[in-house]
Amino acid sequence: MREIVLDTETTGFDPLSGHRLVEIGCVELFNHLPTGEVFHRYCNPERDMPEEAFKVHGLSVEFLSDKPLFAEIVADFLEFIGDAPLVIHNAEFDMRFINAELARLGFPALPMSRSIDTVMMARKKFPGAQANLDALCRRFEIDNTHRTKHGALLDSELLAEVYLQLIGGRQPGLELGGGKGNGAGSAASASTQEVKRDFREPRPHGPTEEETAAHTAFVAKLKNAVWLRE
Repeated sequence: MREIVLDTETTGFDPLSGHRLVEIGCVELFNHLPTGEVFHRYCNPERDMPEEAFKVHGLSVEFLSDKPLFAEIVADFLEFIGDAPLVIHNAEFDMRFINAELARLGFPALPMSRSIDTVMMARKKFPGAQANLDALCRRFEIDNTHRTKHGALLDSELLAEVYLQLIGGRQPGLELGGGKGNGAGSAASASTQEVKRDFREPRPHGPTEEETAAHTAFVAKLKNAVWLRE
């Protein structure tokens, strides 16, 4: 099964207020495991960068000024994600921005039904606990010390690990289909090996004469013992 873990960075919180997408990062999963295939692009938002947003991701107007417009990367982006489910942390936010960019160019919107929201998964699995990406990395002991600022590709890579834990963790050898590059014989390679065991004669379980005598003496001391009832 192919899935795409996706994250974006933007100039703000609301695309309807003129905020734009400035970075998009995607990680391909096959049978829930990263294949090594990624999609990562910066985009020129054609507007200023609010200070609040800059503090989050560190992407300045100067840095983004020579980057392509979303219109120049949209074909590659849509080809990469294909029709795969989209694993997103707080899916509504990212989907709104992506669909706003698509709408500007006359493309149909991506349906929310394609998204798998890991925030909702985390809140259901750990009610009342923090569900942000840093908190989930701490919970699952995923190293995120290199995450000093938000970054779409880095966050997608971390989210892929978090997602794996949210769905139950890695179980090697249980994949039923050969993943990319694994070959159709992958499952067969995980077959069990015959275990040789030393033969032992069955132990006798009947009581010895001494044990029978000790039991009889013990029962004789009991009042209305069940062993003496007919």
